[in-house]
Amino acid sequence: MNKKIGYGIALAVLLAAPFFVYPVFLMKLLCFALFACAFNLLIGFTGLLSFGHAAFFGGAGYVAGWAIRDAGLPMELGIVLGVLAAALIGLVMGALAIRRQGIYFTMITLALAQMLYFVFLQAKFTGGEDGLQGVPRGKLLGSLDLTSDLTLYYVVLAIAIAGFAVVVRAIHSPFGHVLKAVKENEPRAVSLGYDVDKYKLVAFVLSAALAGLAGATKTLVLGFETLTDVHWTMSGLVVLMTLVGGLGTLVGPIVGAIIIIALENKLGDLGNLLADWTTVEWFRNLGDSVTIVTGLIFIVCVLAFRKGIVGELSDWLQRVRKTKLS
Repeated sequence: MNKKIGYGIALAVLLAAPFFVYPVFLMKLLCFALFACAFNLLIGFTGLLSFGHAAFFGGAGYVAGWAIRDAGLPMELGIVLGVLAAALIGLVMGALAIRRQGIYFTMITLALAQMLYFVFLQAKFTGGEDGLQGVPRGKLLGSLDLTSDLTLYYVVLAIAIAGFAVVVRAIHSPFGHVLKAVKENEPRAVSLGYDVDKYKLVAFVLSAALAGLAGATKTLVLGFETLTDVHWTMSGLVVLMTLVGGLGTLVGPIVGAIIIIALENKLGDLGNLLADWTTVEWFRNLGDSVTIVTGLIFIVCVLAFRKGIVGELSDWLQRVRKTKLS
């Protein structure tokens, strides 16, 4: 019951948010929150650390952008093609990577993702270093004009909620319980008769498809796609979001995405505000130090919040409840 109330409050806040905050910024947050949730499905609930999720995120963005701009397809069909492309890349990459475990799995995903990065760098339809520019928003179902930021925001919100619902359903299904068993004790899962590799591959493809949904939606929102989204640093960024928010929690990746993306986009404004308040001009250079601030937050979380912000908060609430009951 408490979760339902919490989800209801969160939905109400999200519905009202574009009237107080710039809608494009909110849509970017939603896309990265979905991306982090997709990644968390793999690492947090299956125990597989992928360093190649940028391939799904950016790859789907390129395919969706090309389908909408160059092929002239409707935006919803372009997003579907982007998701299918991400799922296909995930199938191929997963089939190769799940044969190994631990750091070897991680390095294989990184190597394959970097191979795709160079493919997108050389391919003509991607625009190379210039990126894929001028992707139109179009109309939803041929009637709802999406050129309005406010209208598109609610469409993106519906997509993000649908993606989050898929993650929640997968985690709480029998399939999700098997994934948790694989994460906790893979040899025992094998001894119980489960085809562990099959479950890991399905989880990998599902995570890739959801990451692709986030990437395709982001391309529609911003109207362009660049090599930044397929570079390995984007994979590192989603790892950071998940760890800061809380590995293996439902809400943690969303919180982590909000913190990291807000820092990247608003740290300069915060620095100017602090400079005006304190008359210390150094704060105006804070916007140029995003990576330093992000790194410091990561260090603090690793040292003081081993389970992430949401994970530590959840543990604290459980200790408070036990204290009250005793």
